[in-house]
Amino acid sequence: MAKYLVIRFSSIGDIVLTTPVVRILKQQVKGAEVHFLTKNSFVTLLKANPYIDKVHGTDGSLNDVMETLKEENYDGIIDLHNNLRSLKVKTLLGKPSTSFDKLNFKKWMLVNLKVNRLPAMHIVDRYLKSISHLNVFNDLKGLDYFIDNNDEVNLDVFPEKFKRGYIALVVGANHATKKMPAEKLADIIKTLNFPTLILGGAGDKEEGEFIAKNNSEIAINTSGNFSINQSASLIKQAEVVITHDTGLMHIAAAYNKKIVSLWGNTVPEFGMTPYMPQCPGNSEILEVKNLSCRPCSKIGYKECPKKHFNCMNHLQNADVVHAVNRFLKK
Repeated sequence: MAKYLVIRFSSIGDIVLTTPVVRILKQQVKGAEVHFLTKNSFVTLLKANPYIDKVHGTDGSLNDVMETLKEENYDGIIDLHNNLRSLKVKTLLGKPSTSFDKLNFKKWMLVNLKVNRLPAMHIVDRYLKSISHLNVFNDLKGLDYFIDNNDEVNLDVFPEKFKRGYIALVVGANHATKKMPAEKLADIIKTLNFPTLILGGAGDKEEGEFIAKNNSEIAINTSGNFSINQSASLIKQAEVVITHDTGLMHIAAAYNKKIVSLWGNTVPEFGMTPYMPQCPGNSEILEVKNLSCRPCSKIGYKECPKKHFNCMNHLQNADVVHAVNRFLKK
């Protein structure tokens, strides 16, 4: 039996994107025992995953977990974070390891020089290259996301019309330059005139309330009311998901939902689009192409560096409405 440690400390979307690696390790490497190391705050994302035998959480310092990891006596380490902290883990454990290439210089070239030398390859496929030495193959089953039964949200808590189908609108994102302004989102929901659940964290509550107030007959703001796994349950039960480039987008992809993704300062060329090899037609990416300032960052900012925010302000509301309606009619 071979025992492997997969490392990815953060964040929600990045961790979800590693799930094909753990599934393929478990299913294709005979007798494999798969462990996962992440930050304590993200352990809940992986606890119900049947392909992971043990999840190790750390506060970030690693002092709280290294002795336990040493006792596990791993046969191999799969480093899917590739930073100084994961290097420390590999050094202290002293076991054979592989890492994925973050392509940071090529990303820098695209952001700063607008020269694209990135491979036309999804990050999932780059993650999988880190276990290619084990003679495994991409099973094309896409992403996984598992939740316990007690995290499933019963739609009886919502008005009757939501039981007949609803749109999940994800308003949150870690950086403001990834988010469409609330006024535009409110207008889109008004035009769609379809029951909508607004999803986000506690920090998105104000924007969610604005959108819901402007669409009081059809929209309910749940921002800050549900855990990440409960929000995943609401994603799973939605007809269509409208989302920014954020963690819930990848959870929606794990459930093969019909996704309309809105892209601001980041670009699909970074390789982190909705990954759905089983249902490629379920994803529509909307972006303002050929902006000289885009991408302005591989992650994002608190506000547009140019002050105009054209990457979101010039994204046409009508295009979003058209994409959603097309999915609703399928």
